Amino acid sequence: MALTASACSADSGRTEIQFHLSKPEAIPYFRELIAEYNAAQSEVRVELDSSSNLQAGFLRGNPPDLGLLNYNMEMARFMERGALSDLSDLPEADRILPEVQDLVDQYATYPGRTSVLPYSVMAASVIYNVEIFEQQGLEVPQTYDELIAVCEALEAAGITPFYGTFADPWTVSQGWFDYTVGGTIEVDEFYEQLNELGTEVGPDAPVSFEQTMSEPVERMLELAREYTNPDANSRGYGDGNLAFAQGQAAMYLQGPWALGEIAKSAPDLEVGTFPLPMTDDPDDLEVRVNIDLAAWIPEASPNKGAARDFLQYLFQPEVMNDYNAAQLGYGTTVDAAPVTDPRIVGMREYFDTARFYQGPSKAIPLTIPTDNYVQGLVTGAGSVESILRTMDADWARLALRG
Repeated sequence: MALTASACSADSGRTEIQFHLSKPEAIPYFRELIAEYNAAQSEVRVELDSSSNLQAGFLRGNPPDLGLLNYNMEMARFMERGALSDLSDLPEADRILPEVQDLVDQYATYPGRTSVLPYSVMAASVIYNVEIFEQQGLEVPQTYDELIAVCEALEAAGITPFYGTFADPWTVSQGWFDYTVGGTIEVDEFYEQLNELGTEVGPDAPVSFEQTMSEPVERMLELAREYTNPDANSRGYGDGNLAFAQGQAAMYLQGPWALGEIAKSAPDLEVGTFPLPMTDDPDDLEVRVNIDLAAWIPEASPNKGAARDFLQYLFQPEVMNDYNAAQLGYGTTVDAAPVTDPRIVGMREYFDTARFYQGPSKAIPLTIPTDNYVQGLVTGAGSVESILRTMDADWARLALRG
């Protein structure tokens, strides 16, 4: 049985800290780091925790001493309630890119504190088969009209433009919904206004899901219904990775996490990435990002000093750079190494100039079944008007209860 956060190893007298990590595919990397850290000093011993219930730990007053996990609205609840300690005095806080730290603040803040330090950012956009584009003489589209022209040219050549995996709801919201909406509206401004409106969100409000997102969602449906594989409604994430690896479509709306899966089947396949164009102005092009991993230390931890020491170890430039290179992430610090992997380098100019947005679907509380709503849109289970109007009503009811 794991020791408690305040326990000390009986054979060494070290302060033992519990380190919570939420990303399964990153466990081998951090397990090796922990072993190196534990062997390099005699004051602190780190125990890896990747399975405990985070919410239960906070409620019991016994959270992990240090967390490194995806930062989203659920984690932001602990931030806004003051459950996370202030890290602003650490030199690592000064290294974080301001535009990346702003991504944290879009979810929640706590007065006078910098409680979360972004560790890695994942940028996501259209994955495309470079060989197919070259064989067909196609250029990466910069506008929506150019995108439709590419789709038409591919279909004329007997090639499926996009591979759809609509059987898995999250793939619809992460790619199809987020890319089309995020490529059209100012996501952070929209949700800021929506939060201010609260219970007033509805048909007569100055902004709402129905009136603000109708146009991009209609374009999403045009792409999903006209330019995908005929069996998209019954295909899931695993099907899509294999099909794309086999050259069954020219484009795929997935994040960098899919690239490793694609490479398992087609290690020599040349792929690239580009932002989905949704307007007639190339200056509107942006990529979707999410804070892949972010570090925090709870106020309730009795071992903040030891947790801070390990945090600083993790934030060494060479450690962060190695992680991002391995996981196809983008660095969060001013001294981060530039991205060089050809599979994601197509997004570098957009990340470097802060032309990015957080996924619109991730700014909606989990009590609103967004994934299922947008899946219903692409599979024909509801109209744009009815589903977006339902989302407005859900938002208003949630604001009333809050």
